[in-house]
Amino acid sequence: MKRTLISETPKLIGQIVKLSGWVHIRRDHGKLIFIDLRDRSGIIQMVIIPDKEEAYKVAKDIRSEFVIEAEGLVKARPGGAANEKIATGGVEIEVEKLIVLNESKTLPFEVSKDTKDVNEEARLKYRYLDLRTERMKNNAIMRHKIVKFMRDFYDKLGFLEIETPILTKGTPEGAREFIVPSRLHKGKFYVLPQSPQQFKQLLMVGGLEKYFQVARCFRDEDQRGDRQPEFTQLDLEMSFVERQDVMEVIESMLIDLVKKLYPNKKIQETPFPRLSYKEAMEKYGTDRPDLRQDKNDPDLLAFCWVIDFPFFERDENSPSGWTFTHNPFSSPIPEHLPQLMNKEKIGEILTTQYDVVLNGFEIGGGSVRNHQPEALKKVFEIMGISEDEIETKFGHMLESFRFGAPPHGGIALGIDRIIAILQGEINIREVMVFPKTGEAEDLMMGAPSDINEKQLQEVGIKKVISKKIKIKK
Repeated sequence: MKRTLISETPKLIGQIVKLSGWVHIRRDHGKLIFIDLRDRSGIIQMVIIPDKEEAYKVAKDIRSEFVIEAEGLVKARPGGAANEKIATGGVEIEVEKLIVLNESKTLPFEVSKDTKDVNEEARLKYRYLDLRTERMKNNAIMRHKIVKFMRDFYDKLGFLEIETPILTKGTPEGAREFIVPSRLHKGKFYVLPQSPQQFKQLLMVGGLEKYFQVARCFRDEDQRGDRQPEFTQLDLEMSFVERQDVMEVIESMLIDLVKKLYPNKKIQETPFPRLSYKEAMEKYGTDRPDLRQDKNDPDLLAFCWVIDFPFFERDENSPSGWTFTHNPFSSPIPEHLPQLMNKEKIGEILTTQYDVVLNGFEIGGGSVRNHQPEALKKVFEIMGISEDEIETKFGHMLESFRFGAPPHGGIALGIDRIIAILQGEINIREVMVFPKTGEAEDLMMGAPSDINEKQLQEVGIKKVISKKIKIKK
């Protein structure tokens, strides 16, 4: 007999079905044994009566989280006994056959309840158990639906989903990079990409015009609730566009996403309000303003755009004393291009950068790019990067722009942050299936871990552990 999902049982009253899943709760009521069986689709009550001797004998030894298979008759529950809180609450299974597929040890925490108050280290060590809870399962399901919605949305608009390399070349783009040694080219290294920034711009040079990707990104940074060493972005780039074009294609997607997947939530204002960086800082003291009129309403979503950011900011660690505020590949607003080319009034140059903010969190940012090689080179010069270093680290980009690069612009949205806000979670770890801890450790797999000496030798690496020397006073 073919397996039936629990969610399908209400329409199968009077039929024999085979169900498989986990024992959610087991209860003895006199001679009757009740088992709430759980699979991904839902929960259903099963009843085992003494007349079904073999099934009854098996049921007596079953405990929570055993994996079982049951065959039985789908029956309507009497009106007074129906559970209106769940979709399958109007039916139950009268079990005729029961098999234990796998037993379970006592779990380190209960999965029949929400685990928000359970120690997070325990939850992360046993993440595969945490995923059995209703909340975590629903977060995973909604993540799938959100990502699928985004993919379908941009597919219909003619965007191409293109994967870009994970092993790439290190370039100074702001965040510290993860380094990967090369076995075939000893003494040389790849890095994991902070974002697909350069590749997506090269796709525009390649004439593909509309690109998107659900991209994995890697940054070796200090961790906090909304930051992980690896995370997911909706990455997007378009040719022959201005700032308004990119903003519109993102804003329309976000509005449709909320309407279709979160109809209970209300967007406070559409079109999204637009604030200059100067206005946001003067009025709210932050470039990520929370514009909600009622911050106690969990279903209220206040989106806004922040634009006209300063291109450069002071940095004492930069050779020139200047660094970029967002992205070195951005273009200045058109009227400030002469200042960039002449390297004049650097602190007053505004960039085409645009950030989208939701309820006080930045959920994405992008810009119109600097597609003219000489203008891009000026950015690196203002940052004090030498001619040789510009050629070494960015020569491939400058060279590509000399072969007819179109005007282009794009954006990257933080998928983890968007899902967390929509799901009402306090940090992105709650909507990532296998996240790291706040200290960037994977307690479940035991990573990072030691590498044996043979593997180190193969890539030409020698491990040196520095010891702290105590100085006698």
